[in-house]
Amino acid sequence: QVQLEESGGGLVQAGGSLRLSCAASGRTFSSISMGWFRQAPGKEREFVAAISLSGARTYYADSVKGRFTISRDNAKSTLYLQMNSLKPEDTAVYYCAAANRLVPGTRNWEYDYWGRGTQVTVSS
Repeated sequence: QVQLEESGGGLVQAGGSLRLSCAASGRTFSSISMGWFRQAPGKEREFVAAISLSGARTYYADSVKGRFTISRDNAKSTLYLQMNSLKPEDTAVYYCAAANRLVPGTRNWEYDYWGRGTQVTVSS
């Protein structure tokens, strides 16, 4: 089992920045692929970013590419999402997810464990 807890969400103006964190426990962090997803009101949960076991490979949704950066600190068992140039359409609950696989996926069903989420609200 893997337990995940997100933090760092909040209210920010358009153009601003936020950094999300996800603390993991229960498994050796370097053995699990990690990802971020988000869900806006009335919409399905969507892929945001993913990162490989070592952090060498990262993957992004087109909508956030160039603005968001995913990273991980295996020594601290923590996943991060640096979000810059935020837009109102980035408003959503952001979820951290972990997968028992070597290559991180971009689809919900490819992840085995989920955090409870943290709210990000971007005002115009």
